[in-house]
Amino acid sequence: MEEHAKQSALIEERKRISVTGVESVDSFSAQQIVLTLSDGRAVIEGSELKISGFSKASHTFTAEGNVAGIRFRGRREKISKRLFG
Repeated sequence: MEEHAKQSALIEERKRISVTGVESVDSFSAQQIVLTLSDGRAVIEGSELKISGFSKASHTFTAEGNVAGIRFRGRREKISKRLFG
């Protein structure tokens, strides 16, 4: 079984968000940031969002702005893996 990095998300006063377990930043704009996590994706939504830090080595990410929320999505497996394990 694949080992996943621990993940957490902390929103401070809806002005700053910190996420751990981040593998990459896939896309970003002032309204939305999409992150790849060790076992899925996270979508941060808000306004005036700015990335203030990302470390691929420590898998940490921070952003500032007006944070409205975060949604998590599981990693999509290839159809062959789901069918044949």
